[in-house]
Amino acid sequence: MTKLSIRHTTTYRYRYPIALGPHRLTLRPREGRELLLVSHDVVSWPDAKMSWATDVFANAVATARFAEPTDCLKIDSKAVVDLTSAAWPVFDIAASAITYPFSYGEHEWKDLGGLREVQYPDPSNLFQQWVRAFVRSGSTDTLSLLKDLSGGVSNEIAYQSREAEGTQSPLETLAVRSGTCRDFAVLFAEAARLLGFGDANQPTGASKTPHTGKNLLPDLSKCSGKARFRQTPSTASAKSP
Repeated sequence: MTKLSIRHTTTYRYRYPIALGPHRLTLRPREGRELLLVSHDVVSWPDAKMSWATDVFANAVATARFAEPTDCLKIDSKAVVDLTSAAWPVFDIAASAITYPFSYGEHEWKDLGGLREVQYPDPSNLFQQWVRAFVRSGSTDTLSLLKDLSGGVSNEIAYQSREAEGTQSPLETLAVRSGTCRDFAVLFAEAARLLGFGDANQPTGASKTPHTGKNLLPDLSKCSGKARFRQTPSTASAKSP
């Protein structure tokens, strides 16, 4: 079992004191069979009242409401998790999906609905050409294909922090050859959809198929260790549920 300590600090500075509206915080790691959340604390300065809810994606979301104006807002999240997954897991996969391309069953395909549709236009087919280059032949090993795709995202795209909200489209990310962690996830998920993995999950950047029953995550190792945070004075704290 591997224990990890995760800390994320966000700081906003303003030219003069302002009244803050409610802030929606999605900072709590989501538990699963291979991830146990040992503890999670969110602290903020200035003082805030925090309430917790669960969104449609089963994420625990905190809403912070601030009473006093401020010229500086700091939010600090600290989590400790236990990972039980194997370093090099062997994924179970249905015999019908061992070789790519494969076909979903009729009921599976209906259940996927809109999740099987690509999300971004590609009028010049540049993105499709980039994705298809990972398919080494007309028929290839499915898990090897996904591993190569994951490695391609990590190796070909450089990490670059960005303050602006939102994500880049896959074509934008390929054009600049850089992006944030969320851009990595969007690129991988859209590539998986284009290849016919109908349930690529964009909120987490994971592809999960009923054939494998496993989340196949892009290698986001370059996203770690990019920032160094210092502990700051805090006057409000909230333990996540």
